[in-house]
Amino acid sequence: MANSAQAKKRARQNVKARQHNASLRSMVRTYIKRTLSAIAAGDHAVATEAYNKAVPVIDRMADKGIIHKNKAARHKSRLNTQVKALAK
Repeated sequence: MANSAQAKKRARQNVKARQHNASLRSMVRTYIKRTLSAIAAGDHAVATEAYNKAVPVIDRMADKGIIHKNKAARHKSRLNTQVKALAK
């Protein structure tokens, strides 16, 4: 338990930051799931649109450090591969 005033304030700030970061991580997962569901439906146009909306969100969260940059790149790469496969 925090004893000093400074430690108590940092504990309060950490709670707020953790909630905010959890919300942002959830948003990234939602965009990825939307893209995956569009891919599962087999509609190339919808999947492409969902992918194009997801990419800037994934990049933004990687820039903020919410997710690791390699994880962001991995998600984008795998989603793009699956979207391209629908075009055939």
